[in-house]
Amino acid sequence: MRKLLVLALVGLVAQLIDGSLGMAYGLTSSTLLLVAGVAPAAASASVHLAEIGTTLAAGVAHWRFGNVDWRVVTRIALPGAIGAFAGATLLSSISTEVAAPWMAGILFTLGAYLLVRFARPLRTDRVGGRLRGRFLGPLGLVAGFVDATGGGGWGPVATPALLVSGRMEPRKVIGSVDTAEFVVAGAASVGFLIGLGSEGFLLPTVAALLIGGLIAAPLAAWLVRIVPAQLLGAAIGGVIVLTNARTLIRSADLDGPVRPVVYVLLAAGWLAALVLAVRALRRTRRARAEAASAPSAATVPAELPDVATTGAVAADLAATGTPTPR
Repeated sequence: MRKLLVLALVGLVAQLIDGSLGMAYGLTSSTLLLVAGVAPAAASASVHLAEIGTTLAAGVAHWRFGNVDWRVVTRIALPGAIGAFAGATLLSSISTEVAAPWMAGILFTLGAYLLVRFARPLRTDRVGGRLRGRFLGPLGLVAGFVDATGGGGWGPVATPALLVSGRMEPRKVIGSVDTAEFVVAGAASVGFLIGLGSEGFLLPTVAALLIGGLIAAPLAAWLVRIVPAQLLGAAIGGVIVLTNARTLIRSADLDGPVRPVVYVLLAAGWLAALVLAVRALRRTRRARAEAASAPSAATVPAELPDVATTGAVAADLAATGTPTPR
């Protein structure tokens, strides 16, 4: 019971992060299950089955708050489902010994990507035009495949790519990615069901993650408007990097003084990313404040009238009813 309560808390925190950042539910949950000794395929299968419920709740909440662009959802969800089904089939067919470092490597890479991505400001100045299907389709396919084989990755691949495009509001990027993930999670679960059978799903774990995620989903859809993505992304990226580095170090048989040195270097990189994220957040807020306080050119008269001329015209009007030509 204590373990299930911990997993429910993890599901709640993971959904808060995912709903506020547009990523990291699968990364956080899968990382914990791997540390607990769950086989990679079973961990990914259980997380994706739980995500069917959490992403449905998140999608409804984001829709109610106006955070969803349905055009983007329809064009990214189907390719994502195809990629996720293929990834689940592949992961189900390889052994645990091979899958563990593979999955940890994907999670480590995605965590490092989060550190780099959120250590600097996101570009949102490129506007104009709509996102095309030839961009959304391949993006969904790759993101879905990585998500299923790595136990997470839909958000870390899809969300930054859409944010960098600068053609969507950040809150709509997050809401659309979360909503489309419902279809991706369902396709991945079908793939795992075919490859592993029903015994491949850890149902008590699924239930605990699902309950925590359902509680957090409405709150996360509201928090997306106020939580600074810079700090949240850098923080969760460091946790994922350090946690999955453990599996990679073990698989590489690094012993002796090398192991603590690696951890120290990774921790130093995490700290540096957090410092850069704080600086980027301050610069962004300062720039927005300056832009908001600057007078708009549209509200400033192009040319002020001459006071003497205005007075003379007024006097003529008072005396004759018509202004004297000047």
